[in-house]
Amino acid sequence: MNAARILVVDDEPDIRQLIEEILRDEGYSVRSAESLATARLALAELTPDLLLLDVWLPDGDGLRFLRELIETRGLPCPTVMISGHGTIESAVEAVRLGAYDFLEKPVSLAKLLLTVQRALETARLRSENAGLKQQLLSNGPVGSGAGISALRAQLERAAQRDAPLLIRGEAGTGKETLARFVHQSGPRGHAAFVRIAPASLPRERVLAGLFGIESNADVIPGAFEQASSGTIYIDEVTTLEEPVQARLAAALESRMFVREGGSQALPLTTRVIASSSHALENALQSGELREDLFYQLNVLAVTAAPLRERSEDIAELLRDQIAQLAERDVLPARQLSAEAMERLRRHNWPGNMRELRNLVQRLLILGGDGEIDLEEINEALGIVAPGPGRAAGDFLLDLSLSLRDARDRFERAYLMRQLRLCSGSVSKLATLSGMERTHLYRKLKDLGVDPKSLDAA
Repeated sequence: MNAARILVVDDEPDIRQLIEEILRDEGYSVRSAESLATARLALAELTPDLLLLDVWLPDGDGLRFLRELIETRGLPCPTVMISGHGTIESAVEAVRLGAYDFLEKPVSLAKLLLTVQRALETARLRSENAGLKQQLLSNGPVGSGAGISALRAQLERAAQRDAPLLIRGEAGTGKETLARFVHQSGPRGHAAFVRIAPASLPRERVLAGLFGIESNADVIPGAFEQASSGTIYIDEVTTLEEPVQARLAAALESRMFVREGGSQALPLTTRVIASSSHALENALQSGELREDLFYQLNVLAVTAAPLRERSEDIAELLRDQIAQLAERDVLPARQLSAEAMERLRRHNWPGNMRELRNLVQRLLILGGDGEIDLEEINEALGIVAPGPGRAAGDFLLDLSLSLRDARDRFERAYLMRQLRLCSGSVSKLATLSGMERTHLYRKLKDLGVDPKSLDAA
């Protein structure tokens, strides 16, 4: 029996009742609302799998309500608009805003059922695809060295516990991957894993992002509710401001939390995993991290070692990343020569796993399908033998320049070199540099670099 939850919002009792009966006969769980006000109340109490929304309602415009949902909380589910006065303009606007489809009254029941089925199937496939993408990042620690084996054992033990977990380690060491491994390896693996990065949110939205917000009858769930019975991962916990740290420490202590603007205490059913790339002892002394929060999170703690301390795992990590990225991006899974592998084993990896993954992606995108040799590795790492009038790395830095001029000169030299490696392809250059393409075009123009001319000076 299909247990998908459908919310029907329509002000015409006969139509609303007919749609309810048909959907219930098909095995769906149906709730209805006759106005936007009752729809808001329903959405505060449950998150449906599908929303059937009339365009014209006694207390407002369904299209405006659709836009409001998108702007405040995002569409909670696929939405199908229904209208007895439908126009092409309304249908186009609804789909542009994010609606799955647009049906005209009188609604053909056969078309309604087919649309509902397809909308739910599309949502299911998107969810599965998102899960497959996350699996690419969450296969757990790779390697067979003593250090990584001990870490894997620690994580497997932590996965069977419910206490908060603190993951420490330098930037780029894969702390989120470890958090996902813990989540998937434990009894919460069937539920949601929600990541929140406070540094990427506006200051005024961090509290709401964690605890949710309640205003009149409208509720926007925060990460704690989105990850109910699952795991919330807080990236770089020291970026939380002091009032937020205080609220989080209190929630962990009482296992209860209150939404912003609300008064009712809700049970905290989420496991918290936090990470930091900073020395937390220094953060405690400077007041950057509250002592009560530190001890709440530090019940279980692990440390992700930097790659420079894991030379015995480099070969396995490289083979793993080559296999994953080649399959994901449909590229040849190239092999590394013995000399190339040894060179990478001795590399210091200042960017840790992030740098290794970027390097593999670069080699697969720019290379052919032959073996990766030492020369290609040196070029990818930016190692160029110095010649007359130039410094190592094909870039002569004049320290008498102002900081801005020195930066511009470096950026121009960097982008020119990468552009040559990409054979003039701005699309490939955007991938390798990690820059958004529009911003990259603007940067190239500002620096006077012509993508069509590989010989531009």
